[in-house]
Amino acid sequence: MKAYPKMYLKKVQEIKFEMVKQNGILGIILDVDNTLIDYYRNMPEGVAQWCKSLKQKGIQFCIASNSNQKEKVEMVAKSLEIPYIYFAKKPLKSGLKKAAKIMNIEPTKIAVVGDQIFTDVLGANRMGMFSILVDPIEEKDIWITKLKRPIEEYIKKQYQKRKSTKGE
Repeated sequence: MKAYPKMYLKKVQEIKFEMVKQNGILGIILDVDNTLIDYYRNMPEGVAQWCKSLKQKGIQFCIASNSNQKEKVEMVAKSLEIPYIYFAKKPLKSGLKKAAKIMNIEPTKIAVVGDQIFTDVLGANRMGMFSILVDPIEEKDIWITKLKRPIEEYIKKQYQKRKSTKGE
């Protein structure tokens, strides 16, 4: 199902190099809002170090955010020292294609990490990229995202049921 992620974790810091390498991933596209920063633009402790650690092991990064607030996305990108695309329009393919081009990596070797099924996971799956869903950093969201969360919670439960019945 296109709405199911390839992997579901609590937070970005749970993505380990061995996991990335095992899945043939050379690059990671990151979402910003509620994935890297909270509603108030605070980045959780350990995110910058996590990113730096993976970069040191040769993993490339790019941000693809649906936010139209360039200065916010740019602030996060600068703090992590990675390129970015704002107003990426996920789940449409254009923003993710741009990110793949920036990293010069074929889509099948890229993971997309985000907190939303209908943007990040769906966009990644449509592109043939490895989708990683993480829990939102906090409950506070913009209104449009708030409307989608109950449906996403239902899909997460179905996904987890399916994984447990398959013994994964």
